[in-house]
Amino acid sequence: MATTSPLILLIDDELPIRRFLRTSLAEQGFRLLEAETGQQAIRLAAQQPPDLVVLDLGLPDVDGQEVLTELRQWLHAPIIVLSARDQESQKVAALDNGADDYLTKPFSTGELLARIRVALRHAARVNGDKESSTFESGDLKVDLAARRVFAHDEEVHLTPLEYKLLSTLIQHAGKVLTHRFLLKEVWGP
Repeated sequence: MATTSPLILLIDDELPIRRFLRTSLAEQGFRLLEAETGQQAIRLAAQQPPDLVVLDLGLPDVDGQEVLTELRQWLHAPIIVLSARDQESQKVAALDNGADDYLTKPFSTGELLARIRVALRHAARVNGDKESSTFESGDLKVDLAARRVFAHDEEVHLTPLEYKLLSTLIQHAGKVLTHRFLLKEVWGP
């Protein structure tokens, strides 16, 4: 492994699962952040962006699908959903919302660890380095984690729709985007 072991954010409200995964992941040399609610997870990810996220969809405060959508707006780390929800519609929704993989409970520790290794390998190939949650171009600075926009060092207040459009353009910086793509990404189907 690299000089610094990968940081994994584990989001699950079940203490026994967190304890079990804490032990299993630590034995493999991973560092771990733990969250038992969606809001706590988003806060932790913004403070210390993880290299990978393991997310349970059944959280006490918000649905895991919402947490997934929120994280995907600015976090580029792989997200593996680990959930008891085994319906195809839930799996498809999670993958469409930005999950990189989906594993149902009960699960095999060996399989989860293998999927984590694969996701980290793919992310290393694509990203090379850790990504920042801040985008800068000229006098424009966007803190994607905090949802703050600055132009000429002054904060600019955007409507939710304006912010979604800007974050979509940032996510695909350097690419030509079609009108249809922007409509679908920003306004929905």
